[in-house]
Amino acid sequence: MRRSCVSPSRVFLVTVLACIASGLWWALLFAPAAGAAPAAQYAKKGKRPPAKPSPVIAAAKQYAEAIASGDRVAFGRLDFDCQFALVSAAAAPFKDFPPGSDPVYGQCWTILVQAHDAAVEQRDEGVNAIWPGNGFLVFYRNELASYPPSFYVMDRLGLSPPGGGLRVEPVDSAPIPEASFRMRPGAPLVSVLAAVVRLRVIYKDPITSPVTYAPEEYNLTATVKTTAQALKAVTVKWVVLSGLRKLGFPGDTAVLNLRVAGPGGDPVPFVAATGGYIPDSGAWWKPTDAPEVLSAALQRMAQYAEQRDRIALLNRVLIVDPGHVAALTILTGELYQTLVNAGAAVHHVPIGDAALAARFNELYWNAYAQASRIDISYPRNMIGKDGIAAPTPADHLYRMLPAMERLARLQPDDLENRIRLGNAYRWNNDPQGAIAAHEVVLKVIPPERTAFKARVLLELAWSRIAKVAWDRMLDDPGLVQAYKEAEEAFKLTDRPLDKFTAAYTMAYSLAYMPNRDNHAMLEKLTEARRWYLQLAGASVDSWRYLLLNDTLKGVVEADPAFKPLLTAS
Repeated sequence: MRRSCVSPSRVFLVTVLACIASGLWWALLFAPAAGAAPAAQYAKKGKRPPAKPSPVIAAAKQYAEAIASGDRVAFGRLDFDCQFALVSAAAAPFKDFPPGSDPVYGQCWTILVQAHDAAVEQRDEGVNAIWPGNGFLVFYRNELASYPPSFYVMDRLGLSPPGGGLRVEPVDSAPIPEASFRMRPGAPLVSVLAAVVRLRVIYKDPITSPVTYAPEEYNLTATVKTTAQALKAVTVKWVVLSGLRKLGFPGDTAVLNLRVAGPGGDPVPFVAATGGYIPDSGAWWKPTDAPEVLSAALQRMAQYAEQRDRIALLNRVLIVDPGHVAALTILTGELYQTLVNAGAAVHHVPIGDAALAARFNELYWNAYAQASRIDISYPRNMIGKDGIAAPTPADHLYRMLPAMERLARLQPDDLENRIRLGNAYRWNNDPQGAIAAHEVVLKVIPPERTAFKARVLLELAWSRIAKVAWDRMLDDPGLVQAYKEAEEAFKLTDRPLDKFTAAYTMAYSLAYMPNRDNHAMLEKLTEARRWYLQLAGASVDSWRYLLLNDTLKGVVEADPAFKPLLTAS
């Protein structure tokens, strides 16, 4: 048996050359030394060996924790840029740091905070807002490697509140080639020791942790980045410089964070590596990580008076657990009710009863969706003068549709959600989807639930009418089927509200018939009027609106036989 003649040293040399050629030379800095125990051995023991204490690791950790806690003085005394600004402008070397009351620390902190603002949500996103919302949410919309290291420990994340706090754990460190810079324009180059330190940053709370797009979406164009996820942990690389006191710095160690340009435009200092996110080191919160925290968030949500706060918190829960049934149920219910109520702000018809108002508004959207559709077609998330978003009906519609669809898959027995999903499809100009959704519900209704069956039949009839209204295929057999379903609902129900709706629906379907029977329409509208005016909160004015709104208006105004329906008697 022949032995290999390739020596370990030659293999290592080939590896070094390959890494240099590929631009990954820095990865060798963290490669285990010969004879070191492999990582797999530590994994079997269930824990990582503690990083060997060193001044550079301690400095990087103290620096990160100072930023996270908002300690301006500790940050300034460890920040290279802050120290360099002092030293380069001073006539003599510093023997010690300025006192904590010196304004220089506030000035350095302001520069840091202004830089961090690039990753803080600055716009009210309305129904798409994620907790903690505008001015507080940290959202890394760009590649994670594009941010300086301090972005991952900013005080908005470390302070509680508004953040949930974070923990910094040392990983390892390695020396890199010395850093060089000029103390002043025209001065000779000086150099100091440099090292790279890796710290693991762990965010304690999924409700306030920073948000990113799904990792796979960063390779796509900006217009298709849609999936937000809550970041749980990252490994961040920091560059630490040592031996600064000999150059007149007040401290001997400093951390390089935000790169600055010198008088000639060159970076100060020049280093062989920069800090930031370690590729593929990110971990994101999963549904099983903290279910009790998500449940507590939903309980807290009920205390919020502002809807935008409630929706933002629900959205946060759902980016951690997209299948959280309780959150989906609450979100879809609130959005649906808001959309229905938004009809009243458009038609301005006063209705004195909540149940009748809900039905009246649904009928309004049924008719409106067959006509101009502008308010439910274009999501705009308009911003008011106070900077607060004013979502349009379309914003609510497009936010609730995917949530309803997911809830229908997770909870197929939630028939109320399925009915509303069919209505949302109908208003979104998807009558085929609406018909399919309502037919599924109709098939599973127990025979004894006659009132519920009547309601589903009415919604199904309106979905069939919507299909004819959009396709303009007046000989569609679905139109006759819609009439029959409304007729069956009229017979099944004993509720005056559903009696009115059934008669009104039959009349509405007749308006689209190729050979329209105005006499039959008049009979059904007369029946609908009789039931309607018996309802609490009804009025002759609101009844007139139902007759003169969109489709029915042309028929009613063209035939004098319908005029008695418009009178008060």
